[in-house]
Amino acid sequence: MKNTIQTMSWKISVPIFRNSIILKQLGIAIGLPFSIIIAVILISSGFRKDTLYAVGLILGLIILTILFVQIFYRGRYDAEFELSDQGILCRTQKKQAEKNKKLNTLTTVLGLLTGKPAVSGAAILAQSRQEVLVKWKHIRKVTYRPAKKTIMIYGGFAENIAVFCTLDNYELVAGIIRDHDKVSQHAKGK
Repeated sequence: MKNTIQTMSWKISVPIFRNSIILKQLGIAIGLPFSIIIAVILISSGFRKDTLYAVGLILGLIILTILFVQIFYRGRYDAEFELSDQGILCRTQKKQAEKNKKLNTLTTVLGLLTGKPAVSGAAILAQSRQEVLVKWKHIRKVTYRPAKKTIMIYGGFAENIAVFCTLDNYELVAGIIRDHDKVSQHAKGK
């Protein structure tokens, strides 16, 4: 039995620093590594005064990054979603995607010119995540968060997305995902 739907799409602008899901992901991706780095610096130096300058520099860089995101991106993540027979597509809206491409290209070039391939690699990886399609059959787990109007989709490697819904479409989107998830779970023999 194949579950078919008409394509459904919508756009949404999500506040980056006021959304607990985004903040949690930023905490894991940025907060945790920087906390470890700061702890290693402090412990290995014996908490010497001159190391506090290094810690201050790291914290200052984090603050500047937050200010940059507030100014350059207006503190928002502009996404669009599409549900189709193929799966769930999440992509950055065109205007923000163009900004991202320019910034990622500049970062890639500067990383190469300064001999920092990790910086270039991070920019290339960031650019590749501007559009993510999770096919229905690849979904391993779905978490519904009605209070946040968000549905977390867990697929294979690099196929995890947060589906941010509007107040008006959350129930419809959740129903479509539930229907497809039941069909894919049945096809997988679960």
